[in-house]
Amino acid sequence: MSGHSKWSTIKRKKGVADDRRGQLFTKLAREIIVAVREGGPNPEGNFRLRLAVQKARDNSMPLDNIERAIKRGSGHTEGAVLVEMVLEGYGPSGVAILVQALSDNRNRTLQDVRNIFTRHGGNLSESGSVAWLFDSRGLITVPTNAKDAEEMALEAIDTGADDVKIEKKFLEVYTKPAELEKVREALEQKQITVSSAEVCLVPKSVVELEEKAALQTLKLLDKLEELDEVQSVACNADFSDAILEKYQS
Repeated sequence: MSGHSKWSTIKRKKGVADDRRGQLFTKLAREIIVAVREGGPNPEGNFRLRLAVQKARDNSMPLDNIERAIKRGSGHTEGAVLVEMVLEGYGPSGVAILVQALSDNRNRTLQDVRNIFTRHGGNLSESGSVAWLFDSRGLITVPTNAKDAEEMALEAIDTGADDVKIEKKFLEVYTKPAELEKVREALEQKQITVSSAEVCLVPKSVVELEEKAALQTLKLLDKLEELDEVQSVACNADFSDAILEKYQS
């Protein structure tokens, strides 16, 4: 996984500021709404909805908000129709970036995303230009704290994980998308704390950037994620701990 995963995990550990929490809940609600419209309101028969609800719970979204989103997706309350969008582009030094969005106004979202790319040394590209550089995988983040990371990694492999990467203070546990729930449950049965679990886009290979381009790319990723309609952003850049610390200072 790219350094973007480390960056996202560090931000999550610091917590979400109050002025950003409302935006986060809006993004989580949108994912629930689309999941319900796609596969129905019963989580037992709707894999995407189960993941969306679990992600909402992981982020401490109130149960009332979750239930309202399910009702809206079921058509019990009115709301704008949300369209799924996948936008592809290049950042500084040609780093590949993939943006997933849910929007009630495709043209507005496209223009907003294009403007951010342009302002931060990148550009949007044609559909399919960078998508082939990413695979869909399950990613579970596990804090190691004072525990033996190597031992935890072996336990994760025993649960059926495809791969485990040891980072500073946490593990990244990778699975096939369909195996995400099973591996998460197996980890929790072993009394291993899971801080997040989601299906995400993982680069097949990563590129290293010099400092200026790396910092510029992080700013671009941050600005993209600040857009209400953007659900997730993936890139194939690898950011060192030193670069991440400098960006956050």
